Amino acid sequence: MRKLRLIASACIVACVSAIAACSHAGPGTIQTPKFQPIQDAGIIKHVVIIVQENRSFDNLFNGFPGADTVQNGKTLGGSIPLSPLGFTAGGGLDVGHFHTSFNAAYNVGNMNDFNSEGTYTTAGGGYAATPGPPNYAYSYLPQSDTVPDWNLAKQFTLADRMFQSNSGPSYPAHQYLIAAQSANADEVPTGIIWGCDAPTGTTVAQLLSDGTEVPGVFPCFDYQTLGDELDAAGISWRYYTPGPIYFFNAYGAIRHIRYDADWSSDISTPETNIFNDISGGTLQQVSWVIPQLANSDHVLANSNTGPQWVASVVDAIGASPYWKDTAILIVWDDWGGWYDHVPPPQLDVMGLGFRVPLIVVSPYAKHGYVSHVRHEFGSILHFTEATFGLSPLSVSDARADELTDCFDFTQTVTPLQPVKTFMHPADFLRQPRSSEPPDPI
Repeated sequence: MRKLRLIASACIVACVSAIAACSHAGPGTIQTPKFQPIQDAGIIKHVVIIVQENRSFDNLFNGFPGADTVQNGKTLGGSIPLSPLGFTAGGGLDVGHFHTSFNAAYNVGNMNDFNSEGTYTTAGGGYAATPGPPNYAYSYLPQSDTVPDWNLAKQFTLADRMFQSNSGPSYPAHQYLIAAQSANADEVPTGIIWGCDAPTGTTVAQLLSDGTEVPGVFPCFDYQTLGDELDAAGISWRYYTPGPIYFFNAYGAIRHIRYDADWSSDISTPETNIFNDISGGTLQQVSWVIPQLANSDHVLANSNTGPQWVASVVDAIGASPYWKDTAILIVWDDWGGWYDHVPPPQLDVMGLGFRVPLIVVSPYAKHGYVSHVRHEFGSILHFTEATFGLSPLSVSDARADELTDCFDFTQTVTPLQPVKTFMHPADFLRQPRSSEPPDPI
């Protein structure tokens, strides 16, 4: 068992000293007793966290029976009907989803200025502002594009009150999904590498306690992560990612993971290795599954294979011996700029951010249930920590619920009804990777 690394956090430069006092365990870290175990009689032995990209709840599950969605969106001038826009119908035109975009769309709780988020393109090899169609952000995915997602949501539990713990793009969002914090980093780094391998001079903006954004620091931190807690408790974990130096590889921004044994033992590339581990009987107790861009649901991918990717992972687990003791948590990392009508509670300077979907898949997930309980990214960590008797890492997982309303541990295990997919897992290996934009957010 690797020892828990209580590595001292490098003191952040004076301009960000108001963010958090520099502590031995890292900014935002709290020292509290372990969570009480979830009352599941020790049933859950594997947790799989599938992280997709950039969809709000109103965008991905618009019209889902029993869920809180709307057909019209508020604008500064009144309201307009939301328009269907398929995965590839937008031609890869992105919507702004920076922290500043959140502030514009949120508009002090009015949720009526998504048009001010801006639109962006990667044409020409860079990420640049470009004019978009009127009311582009006021769109939703037609159900025909998301059949596997809807099938899973109908069979199991869909949460319509899952909020980002942060109010910005992918870099901080993925940090919250491994560490329940981001050292108040609220944007993406200034270069195309988002972690400790970034060139000298790369920075990531951070928020001061008063909400002021400052240029920030090098995007490589040393706060504790869920992986560290799992190591200390002798619980196995693996982080499946398309490449070791990849946009969405959150652990690449954690210095003591990037430059220690975990990097070779627990960071697994490519992400399709999960299929080998499932079939080979080597699935770890906790797994994160990060897709390549083409399968991520990100609008910049200009691809519709994301729902099939998710379904292929779920189907593989469902057909294996792991099904009987696994909880699969499928979440989208940020709202992607797409309209959502529910004002997020403002709990701290970082968030909460807008709603994103959460699908809970397990033999013990409630069937055909829509959860209206407030969740956040910290809920995913809280559930995992409570499952294995660990302590909270930071404010987010300490304050969050543990998803217990989504489960009924008295249910009898029944086989998974396979989700209808149109691609074999091996086909995902042949998806092009070289054409990915330089800096999706």
